[in-house]
Amino acid sequence: MISVELAVIGGGPAGLCAALSAAKSGAKVLIIDKNKNLGGQLIKQTHMFFGSEKQYASTRGIDIPDILINELDKYKDKVEIITEATAVGMYEDGIITVLEKEENYFKLSSKAVVVATGAYEKALSFPNNDLPGIYGAGAVQTLMNVHGVKPGNKVLMVGAGNIGLIVSYQLMQAGVEVKAILDAAPKIGGYLVHASKIRRMGIPILVSHTVKEAIGKESLEKAVICEVDEKFNPITGTEKVFDVDVMCISVGLTPLNELLSMRGCEMKYIPQLSGIVPVRNENYETTVENLFVAGDSAGVEEASAAMVEGFLAGLCAAAKIGYRPKDFSERKNDYINQLKNLRSGPAGKHILAGIGQVSGR
Repeated sequence: MISVELAVIGGGPAGLCAALSAAKSGAKVLIIDKNKNLGGQLIKQTHMFFGSEKQYASTRGIDIPDILINELDKYKDKVEIITEATAVGMYEDGIITVLEKEENYFKLSSKAVVVATGAYEKALSFPNNDLPGIYGAGAVQTLMNVHGVKPGNKVLMVGAGNIGLIVSYQLMQAGVEVKAILDAAPKIGGYLVHASKIRRMGIPILVSHTVKEAIGKESLEKAVICEVDEKFNPITGTEKVFDVDVMCISVGLTPLNELLSMRGCEMKYIPQLSGIVPVRNENYETTVENLFVAGDSAGVEEASAAMVEGFLAGLCAAAKIGYRPKDFSERKNDYINQLKNLRSGPAGKHILAGIGQVSGR
């Protein structure tokens, strides 16, 4: 049995910021992450961030983990990191079970926990959607931006949100032909600055369209798409066929929070937050005392918001177990104001409507 003051499950943007914030307050922290390298989704993101300087605006996502890890190095005596380790269970007695490198199984107890496990990609149902050559957007980003591997030569992008638009641009930069971007919604979901850049490169964006079928023997050879009506039903006779060897699915993320459900946190299905999320208070503490949440596991947003939530959750978790710094109120109010600014646009109203349904006790 390993005993720690604060366990942070997940070493992505929210988890790293939670650990940094708690360590800065004086708490001893253990970070557990299933991957070999810390950073989560950030290690795939070569584009520059929006937001403010506090959220590393104008910095590429792939560079942010190093910035945060360098900051954590200042608190070496307070921060321990275990990578290639998956938290597989969280029980009523507070015990967390961890599988490290698929061979070392151990138990962990802690005074407080911050769950920052992120999210997983949603799938799309259509005939032959399991053909080789059909990937999630995250897989394509991993191939290109982490391993330097082209996923194919001709791509159909499904999803016109920010990730779909950004990955399409990255594919073009890598010399891959993007035949089209389609989305079932009647309008583009991503930022217009990304959409304008894509259109200038000559890539058509087809709204009110969906995938009807994938065609191929050993791997993807063709994609059949069609228009949809206002109820998202396929319209017969509107089919189009694209010769592609890759289909990239970018239709959103779902919060990854099974550990929270297992532990007995009150959960709610909130469409605005992309799925089932935990009820929590303004400190990001769930209905289970001393169990906090931050980032996409609390509701899917941009990485900038995940980082600020991490800072806030880490600060409050540390304070809850006795590490309340003199500047606690100042730091907390700053993080709250940062989140308000990040959620001040049209997309933010959607997020705030969801948060209003899970805030409080």
